[in-house]
Amino acid sequence: MDYIRITSIEDPLFKKMHNLMQEVFPPEEVLEFELWEEPLKDPDIRVFVAVNEDEVVGATEYRYYVDWNIAMTDFTIIGQDGRGIGPFLANHRLKDLKQLANENGKELYGMFAEIYNPNVVDHSSTLKVKSMDPLVRREVLSHLGYQQLDFNYVHPSWKNDGEAVSGLDLGFMPFNEDSTEVEANLVVNFLTTYYAVLSNKPQEWLTMIEVLKGRGTIKLLPL
Repeated sequence: MDYIRITSIEDPLFKKMHNLMQEVFPPEEVLEFELWEEPLKDPDIRVFVAVNEDEVVGATEYRYYVDWNIAMTDFTIIGQDGRGIGPFLANHRLKDLKQLANENGKELYGMFAEIYNPNVVDHSSTLKVKSMDPLVRREVLSHLGYQQLDFNYVHPSWKNDGEAVSGLDLGFMPFNEDSTEVEANLVVNFLTTYYAVLSNKPQEWLTMIEVLKGRGTIKLLPL
């Protein structure tokens, strides 16, 4: 398999990736084709696909924040079970992120990820790929080293309609295995930057941010 970056909706591989997303996720979870144009041009957003014999069999999107030396995994999808696509994407993503940190004279501090709570969200009836089930994905992320940040998490809807989205936890994977907590101001800075593009923030999210501003650290809990 090849690990190839996509930076334009004109790239033929992007159409294949978008088709794969529609096969893996329910329609309401897939951003419309044309709406990808601007995000793909953003140099800080890294979208890569796993390509096998000219077919896109997986994809991942992530970001690296130089100022805080942390990353965010937006999504990882695979098109077929049992082909090693998930490990391929995770290993290449980590290699790329470590290289980005190294170019800034640093060692990567850790990675954030929004992680579905399978007790709240159940996509199993609509999934065509079993490995994409929220319960399986949560366990895989736990094996990778992600832990749950100890607070009730909501995020603004990407529809920018002012609605709060629940059913997820905010996870963090520290690269210092002895870490048991994360500074609250790092979490606040990350979330306010990550969601700066959305102008219509729900009150639940604003309240969550204010509560976090009053905390010194946030515990890391098992997923």
